[in-house]
Amino acid sequence: MTSGPARVTGATVEVDKVSKWFGQKVAVSDITCSFGTGITGLLGPNGAGKTTLLRMVTGLLAPSDGTIRVLDKDPRRHPGVYRDLALVPEEDAVYGFLTGREYVEYAAVLAGAPISSAADAIATVELEDAQHRPITGYSKGMRQRAKVAAALVSEPKVLVLDEPLNGTDPVQRAHLIAVFRDLAARGHTVIVSSHVLAEVERMADRVLAVVDGKLAAAGDVAAIRGAMSDIPYRVRIDTDLPRELAAALMSLDGIAGVAFEKGTLMVETTDLPGLGSSLPSLARSLDARVTQFEPEDESLESVFRYLVRRT
Repeated sequence: MTSGPARVTGATVEVDKVSKWFGQKVAVSDITCSFGTGITGLLGPNGAGKTTLLRMVTGLLAPSDGTIRVLDKDPRRHPGVYRDLALVPEEDAVYGFLTGREYVEYAAVLAGAPISSAADAIATVELEDAQHRPITGYSKGMRQRAKVAAALVSEPKVLVLDEPLNGTDPVQRAHLIAVFRDLAARGHTVIVSSHVLAEVERMADRVLAVVDGKLAAAGDVAAIRGAMSDIPYRVRIDTDLPRELAAALMSLDGIAGVAFEKGTLMVETTDLPGLGSSLPSLARSLDARVTQFEPEDESLESVFRYLVRRT
């Protein structure tokens, strides 16, 4: 695959014109993308097709059309790839009668990794104190960490995470994000699927957005937003002379609208850099004091909201 927003050079995972349907329902439609080292966020609302795509990437489902290659192999035809591929599923796929330590050791056996590696994986997710207790007594967050430990036990080159932070508290969440980022920094491929945009924004340098089974956008957040030239930026401006500044702003090129919201100016512009450079001189000419200038839609949440609205 060549380089591009949805594709990377040196890809470890390649998805080429992949579709998946269940009877009359199309879950994934003609998606082409690739994943390389580092963390890539796979975004989409519930039911968008993210989990179906990940199950195909990990060989749990066969594509109805198209091809998938992981480390240059079809995971359904070459089971040896699972020595270097691991999945943390969204479902609680754990054996409750096993202790945490037994569960992670069992994962090591299945992956062909040394049983001794279980101790390091458990320590990595900070589950040592509970490792000898049955998983059936674990909280949701503890079960999540046990699943992550089971995936890490083989030091996989490709780690696929489906909603990996569900049920974790803020401290656990921050720690797991650090674990994933460290793995990525050491040259591994980490694919994180989530509908919680703030979490992906903290983890991923690159984002693929899936809406209604289709790839809606790819790239970093700024690049995706910058490419949406047909949608004005929204900017919040606080000033002591809101009406005077509003009237003056309307004379600038690229201003699509100005509105008052609870004493704050909400400005829509197609030229964000131009607004930023013109505002200081405009405020000085009015002797107005500007105390805030904040683009509201530079976050992943706003970008994704736009994408959903456009499809």
